[in-house]
Amino acid sequence: MANKDERWEDNTDGAWYVDNSCILCSLCVQLAPNNFKESEAGDHDIVFNQPGNDDELKACEDAKSQCPVEAIGNDGE
Repeated sequence: MANKDERWEDNTDGAWYVDNSCILCSLCVQLAPNNFKESEAGDHDIVFNQPGNDDELKACEDAKSQCPVEAIGNDGE
């Protein structure tokens, strides 16, 4: 389970985030390209855009459920 206290600082502000357990598999980028991308550091993925509609929310939920290391979180804020 993702830990909001270990979220990468380069995530955009908001409920959705990627924490430091990310292994840069980029599955989230494939499933939700409007919301996830590779970090500038090139060693992890981040949320660069919080979901803004139902389709993006579903894509983020799919990415979260399929993340192999459970690095994607939604703290509901």
